[in-house]
Amino acid sequence: MYNVGQAGLTYWSPNVNILRDPRWGRSQETPGEDPLVVSTYATSYVKGLQDVAGQGNENRLKVAACCKHYTAYDLDKWKAVDRFHFNAEVSQQDLDETYNVPFKACITEANVASVMCSYNQVNGKPTCADPDLLGKTIRGQWNLSGYIVSDCDSVDVLFKYQRYTKRPEDAAALTIKAGLDLNCGSFLARYTEAAVRQGKLNERDVNTALTNTIKVQMRLGMFDGDPSLQQSFGLLGPANVCTKAHQKLALEAAQQGIVLLQNLGKSLPLSASCRPTVAVIGPNANATVTMIGNYAGVPCGYISPLQGIGNYVNTTYAQGCTNVACSGKQDQLFLAAEAAAQRADATILVMGLDQSIEAEGRDRTVLLLPGRQQELISRVGKASRGPAILVLMSGGPIDISFAQNIDANVAAILWAGYPGQAGGAAIADVLFGKVNPGGKLPMTWYPQSYVDKVPMTNMAMRPNSSTDYPGRTYRFYEGAAVYWFGDGLSYTNFEHTLVGAPTTLQVPISNLRAFKNSTSSSNAIRVAHTKCEGLSLRVHVDISNTGSRDGSHTLLLFNTPPVHKQAPKKHLVGFKKVHLVAGSRGGVMMDVDVCKHLSIVDEFGIRRVVMGKHTLHIGDDGLKHVVSLQTSLEGMKPL
Repeated sequence: MYNVGQAGLTYWSPNVNILRDPRWGRSQETPGEDPLVVSTYATSYVKGLQDVAGQGNENRLKVAACCKHYTAYDLDKWKAVDRFHFNAEVSQQDLDETYNVPFKACITEANVASVMCSYNQVNGKPTCADPDLLGKTIRGQWNLSGYIVSDCDSVDVLFKYQRYTKRPEDAAALTIKAGLDLNCGSFLARYTEAAVRQGKLNERDVNTALTNTIKVQMRLGMFDGDPSLQQSFGLLGPANVCTKAHQKLALEAAQQGIVLLQNLGKSLPLSASCRPTVAVIGPNANATVTMIGNYAGVPCGYISPLQGIGNYVNTTYAQGCTNVACSGKQDQLFLAAEAAAQRADATILVMGLDQSIEAEGRDRTVLLLPGRQQELISRVGKASRGPAILVLMSGGPIDISFAQNIDANVAAILWAGYPGQAGGAAIADVLFGKVNPGGKLPMTWYPQSYVDKVPMTNMAMRPNSSTDYPGRTYRFYEGAAVYWFGDGLSYTNFEHTLVGAPTTLQVPISNLRAFKNSTSSSNAIRVAHTKCEGLSLRVHVDISNTGSRDGSHTLLLFNTPPVHKQAPKKHLVGFKKVHLVAGSRGGVMMDVDVCKHLSIVDEFGIRRVVMGKHTLHIGDDGLKHVVSLQTSLEGMKPL
């Protein structure tokens, strides 16, 4: 598209903010609440955009990616608080352990071309004007080889709305000196020259910012002449877009992303033999644009759920609600939906959210289904002659605890996210068993009671008993959940067997002072004082498909550190997907980096490896293994 003048080569994507709060309107853009998952997604995404494998120049870029929004950014517009005025009060512990982890991975593991600073302030400073966050951390500690860009009009926001500086020239000077290279918007174009003339900024700072941006343009080949004469990507054009391979990939991505949350009495998969009649009901039943969420390209074409299901069986369609808001008088639509369910062999309710409920600039205040959706589901479930299946489209979690009650007459529940252009086909493939669902939830689904008492503005991850604050995400949250991070069922059964893992591991200490500082009360060694290179433990697990269907399974490996006041309940240290035919067994090897994945971050932001017994949770069937970490003095350097 660049070659024919329809696009650029810099993409301000991916969004790698941790999904801290279930109400965030942009949750649909992120890969979830776990730092390891988000970091792995981030590095894979960046490498996919930028990769020029085989081109003989590792500095060359295919497309320049951008990890955003740095940092502690996950509030858009909640009640009276908006992102342009919000000051995120965040501990150094939470910054280093949670919020900054994916951004560090983007730079140190994927060599991303750019990072975008966010609108909000962090601890009283706008992120785009904070030299500690930009120059010291991104550029200094993590060694970014690229440019730092503001979110659109962020510099104008810190001047106009946050009133962080008295004059616009001060804002221009402050941000550039802090490490900002590029302004999305016109603010720096209007005020930078005046800032230089007034002596608030010198040309050397401007030249540095220009150099950082022009280097990326050079790596993209933008000064290499006619693109059609270049050997690598110059001959690509519209014929290379929407190919059969691309459309197949869109379908596979949607299939893999569907999560089976409930399947009472093995109601799914449905049978398509004899062409039964299925009632397809709900405001998202015939969805098209809704399926691609936000920040999507132009789709090759849409397959709605109604169309996808219609490719398997005869269908009757009832909208049920005029839209996802489902408010006001819907009585005639409800009656039509009930009548359709009474006549059908099975009923599929496609419900949930869309951009009118959750979006950029639009956070939710409740987690319940909008309007009268719950009433529609219950009424149709009661009226349905066959099993009633609930399919949810949403980016964020929904409190559907009512549907877990057998009295609601909901036999099975699928979460499809916003599944993209082929979403309807993927949903149908799962419903009728062509595809065995293997997706896992990337975030915890909280009850409505959680958000009733937890303000979205509280950035703390850990619970606080003195304020009755329950904490956030599966790592720290101490309350009940509708569903947990990592939940997801299959049409078959998987069993795990531990084949091998060490019971003890020696952790070499770098010097005697580090050993003496590891007091018996904490027994937690600074990672900086540990010989981390090559320090890992290998876990070998056999996975058996003991059911009657082929299926894909993602093995999740969690760790619970020894008792320590800073430790999470558990945290993910590895994951790997395998596909197994029915009755077969496969082995999975996972190498766990001790310093990276078995460490915690203390209240001062210092990463430490806790000595003692670590409990590994293997899979979802209760298998555990204990590994004892012990300090080793072998080869230790003298003071």
